[in-house]
Amino acid sequence: MFNPFSLEGKTILVTGAASGMGKATAIACAKMGAVVVAADFNVEGLSITLNELDGEGHKKFFVNLADEGTWTDLLKETPVLDGIANCAGIANMNPFVFVTRQEFNKVFDVNFFGPVMLTRNLIKAKKLNKGGSIVFVASIDGPRIVHGGNSVYSSAKSALVGAARNMAIDLSMKKIRVNCVLPGTTDTPLIRTANVTEESLAEASRAFPLKRFGKPEDMANGIIYLLSDASSFVTGTELVIDGGYSIV
Repeated sequence: MFNPFSLEGKTILVTGAASGMGKATAIACAKMGAVVVAADFNVEGLSITLNELDGEGHKKFFVNLADEGTWTDLLKETPVLDGIANCAGIANMNPFVFVTRQEFNKVFDVNFFGPVMLTRNLIKAKKLNKGGSIVFVASIDGPRIVHGGNSVYSSAKSALVGAARNMAIDLSMKKIRVNCVLPGTTDTPLIRTANVTEESLAEASRAFPLKRFGKPEDMANGIIYLLSDASSFVTGTELVIDGGYSIV
């Protein structure tokens, strides 16, 4: 049957594959027929994800995006890829007058420098096929909206969108497409911290036109679209998946 969203015959790298959006994306890619190369610094979570993937031939690699020294095995041993889903990321909340350079460095290392430079190194190592697709998970925070106390995170995600747009131009000669997914608040471990109650989360979700937060699977479906041939004429753009939050 005709299915332009199929990933059959493709090999896809997913970072942050141990949990949240990354795990959902790895599972969805495998269900759509891809061989998945799963990467994360959480070794236990990575093994759990690998055991949940449909199909065979999947691989896992220990990768800490903040430490380029951990990328060596991935860069040498990964099979040639058809797509990269950069899902790993960390959050940060602190009013601007209290933020430190160390906070900026920590968040930018994982949310910007890590995915951008890992992608660059994979391309330099000829580990991404011509005609491949690169997807960065950014955020509506920064590129579309802002929240108080979110300047560090928003800055990193805004920078990621800017880099992706330029990469789309520079890599177009190789027919490599580069796009971003911009999630709204998504129900992952990142939003469930010690100082956040279930009541406050429920109240916050009511601000969304669809009256709920996103699910990791919602974002994974958007990423699948951008990795697949269904988006073969889409590059240098952002897919907003936020339940309508940024338009109200």
